[in-house]
Amino acid sequence: MKKRDVLTLRDLTRADLDEVLSLAAVLKRERKEGRQRPLLAGKKLALVFQKPSLRTRATFDIGMTELGGSTLFLGPDEVHLGERETPADCARVLCRLVDIITVRTFAQEIVEEMASFGSVPVINALSDLYHPCQVLADLLTLQECKGRVDGLKVVFVGDGNNVAHSWLLAAEKLPFRFTLACPEGFDPDPAIFDSVAAAGADVSVTHDPAEAVAGADAIYTDVWASMGQEAEAGSRQDAFAAFQVNRELLARARDDAVVMHCLPAHRGEEITDEVMEGAHSVVFDQAENRLHAQKALMVWCLGGQDTSQRGES
Repeated sequence: MKKRDVLTLRDLTRADLDEVLSLAAVLKRERKEGRQRPLLAGKKLALVFQKPSLRTRATFDIGMTELGGSTLFLGPDEVHLGERETPADCARVLCRLVDIITVRTFAQEIVEEMASFGSVPVINALSDLYHPCQVLADLLTLQECKGRVDGLKVVFVGDGNNVAHSWLLAAEKLPFRFTLACPEGFDPDPAIFDSVAAAGADVSVTHDPAEAVAGADAIYTDVWASMGQEAEAGSRQDAFAAFQVNRELLARARDDAVVMHCLPAHRGEEITDEVMEGAHSVVFDQAENRLHAQKALMVWCLGGQDTSQRGES
């Protein structure tokens, strides 16, 4: 079988996405019923992290354990990727020891280099350019609360960042409408946006958040200054002041719209407490669904399973 890396959502076809999300739903249901299948019994996962993490580390670690495998965590002090150890050398060593690698890093090139030189599947657990695992969990969340993703209007209010880029790639695979509302100068990477639009995806960018969320089924937001952008926090607060997800903005969306956030949140900045703790919020469902989506993704990367046996054991 060809090695299955997931560096962006472009590494998954529509059929692959459907398979992963379907398995994630089954694994979630089975976990709640108290039965978990050791689909990856004996497998070993390396977690190579340059950035701190709560959800990514916890969900991959717990997920592999629940699937019957084990994990090895390698933080920035152990590896020093690109300084003490090249990504290529790190991958070539780890591939002799583990069955699958996840990388949480700054530069997308680091993930790509590790995948290029590694002989086991590599998953992008986050880079500055993409966050495919987050959007997989988000798609699972939308399926649960809306019954579908196809045909929905999803509006991202905030920076044209790694999460927004992965939403753009999702729109290339699935027939939903995606709009990014951002301040001028904070648009998504033009090469990513143009390629997705050229592929026929229903995507757009606007600088008017109120216009963007009209009729939205889901409003998504993220912090205004991500890791590595701390020095820009003050100027970004000024630029994004009109892009807060609050009661007034939510009122412009559909009555049954959901509010999403990938966390961590800066409450009172990009989102108000009132909205994040309100009836429309599915923020903590998203956080939980990181576990189920990533479990399914690891199973898929390592060869999948007999779909006829899903949920039967």
